[in-house]
Amino acid sequence: MNPDSNIFINKYNKELVFSDTSLYINRELSWIQFNHHVLNEAKDKTHPLLERVKFLSIFANNLDEFFMIRVSGLHQQLSKGVLKFPPDGLTPLQQLDEIYKSLQPLLQESVTIWYDEIIPELKNAGIIIHTYDSLQENQKRYLRNFFIREIFPVLTPLAFDKSHPFPFISNLALNLAVIIRERGQKDDLFARIKIPNRLFPRLITILDDSNNTDQGRTELIFLEDIISENLDLLFPGMDVKAAYPFRVTRDADVEIEEDEADDLLTAVEESIGRRWVGKSVRIEVSSWMDQSVCAMMAEKMAGYPHMFYRFNGPIGMADLMCLLELDRPDLKDTPFIPSVPKRIENDNQIFEKIKKRDLFLFHPYDSFQPVINFLTQAAHDPDVLAIKITLYRSGAKSPIIKALLDARENGKAVSVVVELKARFDEENNIGWAKALEHAGVHVIYGIMGLKVHAKVCLIVRRERDGITRYVHMSSGNYNAITARIYTDIGLFTADPEIASDVSNLFNALTGYSNYMAYNHLMVSPKYIRRGILSLIYKEIKRHKDHGDGHIIFKLNALQDVEMIQGLYQASQAGVTIDLQIRGICCLRPGIPGVSENITVTSIVGRFLEHSRIYYFHNGGDEIVLMGSADLMPRNLNRRIEILFPVLDKGIRNQIISTILPVHLKDNRKKRILQPDGRYCMATSEKEKDQINAHEWLIEHRGIWNEDLVEKKIKNSNLIIDI
Repeated sequence: MNPDSNIFINKYNKELVFSDTSLYINRELSWIQFNHHVLNEAKDKTHPLLERVKFLSIFANNLDEFFMIRVSGLHQQLSKGVLKFPPDGLTPLQQLDEIYKSLQPLLQESVTIWYDEIIPELKNAGIIIHTYDSLQENQKRYLRNFFIREIFPVLTPLAFDKSHPFPFISNLALNLAVIIRERGQKDDLFARIKIPNRLFPRLITILDDSNNTDQGRTELIFLEDIISENLDLLFPGMDVKAAYPFRVTRDADVEIEEDEADDLLTAVEESIGRRWVGKSVRIEVSSWMDQSVCAMMAEKMAGYPHMFYRFNGPIGMADLMCLLELDRPDLKDTPFIPSVPKRIENDNQIFEKIKKRDLFLFHPYDSFQPVINFLTQAAHDPDVLAIKITLYRSGAKSPIIKALLDARENGKAVSVVVELKARFDEENNIGWAKALEHAGVHVIYGIMGLKVHAKVCLIVRRERDGITRYVHMSSGNYNAITARIYTDIGLFTADPEIASDVSNLFNALTGYSNYMAYNHLMVSPKYIRRGILSLIYKEIKRHKDHGDGHIIFKLNALQDVEMIQGLYQASQAGVTIDLQIRGICCLRPGIPGVSENITVTSIVGRFLEHSRIYYFHNGGDEIVLMGSADLMPRNLNRRIEILFPVLDKGIRNQIISTILPVHLKDNRKKRILQPDGRYCMATSEKEKDQINAHEWLIEHRGIWNEDLVEKKIKNSNLIIDI
């Protein structure tokens, strides 16, 4: 088989052209399938109740971002007349139509889960979500006084008629469309009230006049319900006929005019403000909103079909995350203490330990604290000369930032590549970048035309035998908060060749180096694509000669057409391919003669699967790569990414015998992708054979950093032959 061929030759001797649209799943529809998995977790009663609320909130928040970025992009194509046909062949208008059809049942399902499952179970647990009809008179009095005292002063009703222009509706702001009428008149008047849910909790705790509540009982009501029931105070002398909640989602995928700005920082700062005033792409309205009001909104804001989404539940369900703030540990996941490898536990000599042997961490099962200690010790170690690091999303009150500031105060040379274009984290990153720069840190504001998505840190230390460089590389951000909820892998090493690669990478990021001859790293743009395809074709050749080809990819997303075609070729050659893709997967498995040797699964559960692991059997001389890159055009073409090999045989064996098998054998949270693009749950009839990867890894955390890994795994019947 010629790897460069533009056709498949299947076992039936029929030519299959790569451009055949039936070979690919639409990116947007695949993502909706992933978000459906998130919604299904809200129904899973094995999760504690408030964790189910969390999944309902995440489902809604994911949709908000989907519309702001992906749907807005389809709208832009329509408005500009630029049609970008994806491999599946759907036009932008067809995609919008399919998105609308796919989302309608999911939105209804989310409402059903909330009203029929979550609310009754919350009530049984002592958490009451009230409507005004269910309130007692003393509670209504309390809320009336609360409205007058707290809410009323910040509200600003805006009329719109011939003398008042239609008010601008900001992105994701919750509003009431109020219909009022002067007493004795027949004509309706319209007003808009912006719900101040950024100033008040979306769910307000109800007290009685004595400010007492029953112990163990929490009573709540939605903020918009309080406002709706007290509109007479906002419109005295008028009859309030109706009030309808609504919300507008706007295009937030602003283009940064990098070439026209004096500097990248200015360009990003100027772009942030435009995010909230982009064109409307979705209008969510209450299901009971009068059609005349919908028509008026459509005239003022709607530009394309399928922008209206009628909703018979609380609009903006992402706000339900506020329920997680309740002090009810009995309704949340049982916390656990992450593992710390024994050889660095209570040890201030982390550099000596890394120099002796590479160290592997698998978060959140392993603690993120060793990463913090790595930088903190470097900041205060007199022998450390320099620190270099990339920052994509750092989080609030970041201990990593503090360590970098301490290092600079202690006279270290500190260089930080801050990616200002990390979507929805731009303001946070600008703040950190300015603080670091003010402290004397050498800050590089990303790279023009590219995003720096690589996660890597380099520490340069003077030792008796000369300069030694220590490296940390990861699939996850240097963020102590997400390290508790994302599954990410990290590797510490002092390998001279990898350290040299990382030094050359930083030179390319901070200067004008165009270094390409890396010893071990695969670096995108360009070289990850070339490297992975080369390994795929090598596995094909090996399988033709020996019949033992096996590829395993554990990723967030698989979209890139060239990569999909390479995997199709490997499948046709007979190579066994296991793909575990958390989210978007545009490859269609199980097509006879094309992808029948490919299995695609997805795990959605307690933690967000975020690791990227690439495995090639390679005739028994197994190759394991890890890093920051998924197989998407953006990762391969428009980002600085790295994949790094696991050179330490012990760590490599641990990943092969522990990390990959337990995920592949999950039969509680794993979904299996079917040829038609739908997923079915993996199941096991015998309870003793049921495996939840997240629960198993919590129970066995740290086992991959012990010497008897293979023996322990065999004893737990989880070892598989890969």
